[in-house]
Amino acid sequence: MDDHSGARIEQWFLTYSQDVYRFLVYYTGRTDIDDLVQETFIRALKAMQGAEVENPKTWLFAIARNVAIDERRKTKLISWLPDIFLQHLVSHDKTPEESLMLSENKRLLYEMINQLKSSYRDVLILRGIKGLSSKETAEVLGWTEAKVNLTMHRAMKAIQNKMHVSIAEVMNDAIM
Repeated sequence: MDDHSGARIEQWFLTYSQDVYRFLVYYTGRTDIDDLVQETFIRALKAMQGAEVENPKTWLFAIARNVAIDERRKTKLISWLPDIFLQHLVSHDKTPEESLMLSENKRLLYEMINQLKSSYRDVLILRGIKGLSSKETAEVLGWTEAKVNLTMHRAMKAIQNKMHVSIAEVMNDAIM
């Protein structure tokens, strides 16, 4: 590791760590993900050797997503299990502090996102909540922009059908 890589990762950590943290909270459905954030930046530092990164934010999100998937695998919750099994394994019990922090719409969206299939969940978090463009989301997921847009449309419809409210209302509340 050279000093230049270390300095860039340090700057990226200061700039993007909160975005990575929030992404992982939505992606994993947990708030105790400090270790995953740390692992994301450690992997980024290791991968940085000789690599030129054009868009560090999307690159870090791709690494964070892989870290979360690896974490699931480590705990035997591999992505091949149907989502119905995963939602039973996620604790829905919130501490009083967490309950106060999440508005009712955020909590509802959070629960709905965790019930969706993983492709819908990925796109909703990256596009709808984190605000990445179609191109950036495609880069993170390794998809085409057309697939990202179609999946986003289907995911929003799925949420809208489950909640019986305007998706714009819920997404605006989740972002704030």
